[in-house]
Amino acid sequence: MLSEIKEQPIILITNDDSIAAPGIKALAEAVKDLGRVVVVAPDKPQSGMGHAITIGYPLRLHESFLIDGVEAYTCSGTPVDCVKLAVDKILHRKPDICLSGINHGANHSINVIYSGTMSAAMEAAIERIPSAGFSILDYSMEADFSAAKVYARKIAEFMLKADPKQHLLLNINFPILPEGLIKGVKFCRQANAKYEERFLEREDPHKKTYYWLTGDFINFDEGEDTDVWALANDYVSIVPVQFDLTDYKLKKELENNWNL
Repeated sequence: MLSEIKEQPIILITNDDSIAAPGIKALAEAVKDLGRVVVVAPDKPQSGMGHAITIGYPLRLHESFLIDGVEAYTCSGTPVDCVKLAVDKILHRKPDICLSGINHGANHSINVIYSGTMSAAMEAAIERIPSAGFSILDYSMEADFSAAKVYARKIAEFMLKADPKQHLLLNINFPILPEGLIKGVKFCRQANAKYEERFLEREDPHKKTYYWLTGDFINFDEGEDTDVWALANDYVSIVPVQFDLTDYKLKKELENNWNL
C-alpha cells in the first residue's frame, strides 16, 4: 500500500517595506525549504500604514520575482490588502502560517499600533492563521539579517507545529548584533513607551508652509520584562499580541461605579 503523501504547508510572506526591501528576501530565504512559500508584498513602501485597507481604488496584482523557488507577487495596496488578496485570489485557502517582515526598523512598544508589518500579521491572525511580524532595529538597507534569519526559521518551525485552533500572533524584534552576541530569546510584554512628537515647520520654494513629523522615543517603563528592555540587553524580544482591545479591568470598574 502506498503511504500517504503529506501536503506541503503553505507559508505566506508579506511586509510593509515593499517587495524590493532586503528584509523580505532574507525572510523568504530563511524558510523557503519549510513548505510552499508564497510572497505577496506591496509594490511600494507602506510603513506606518497600520491596519489600513483600500476601498476607494482598484487593487492590482502582478507576478514578480524575489528568489528562486518562491512564488512572488506585488500588490498595489496596503500590507493588509496583500494578506486579503493572497488568501482569496492567489492561494484560494488559508495558509498554514503567515510571516511578515523582516521590517527595517523597530516595532517594539507603541510602534505595534502604527506598524504595517504587524497589521499584516494581525489581519492573518483575525482569520485564525498563526502569524508573526519580524523587525530588526536597523533602518539601513544594508542591514545584516544573518542572525535574524536563524531565529526566524526556528520560530517558523515552532509555528508550523502549533495547534491551528490556538490564537497565535507574535511581535518579534531583533537587536543589531551577530548571532554569537545575542543572549537568547525573551518572551515579553509591550513596554509603556511612546514618541514625544513634534512637527518641523518649513517653507517650500513657492513660499508655502509644509510640515515634517519628527520626535524622540521615550520609555516610561522600568520593567525588565518588556520588549524594550530585552532588546537593549541583547535579547530577541517576542511579545504575544491580541487584537481584542477591551480593557477588562476598566470595564469591571465602570460596571461597579458608573450608575448610568
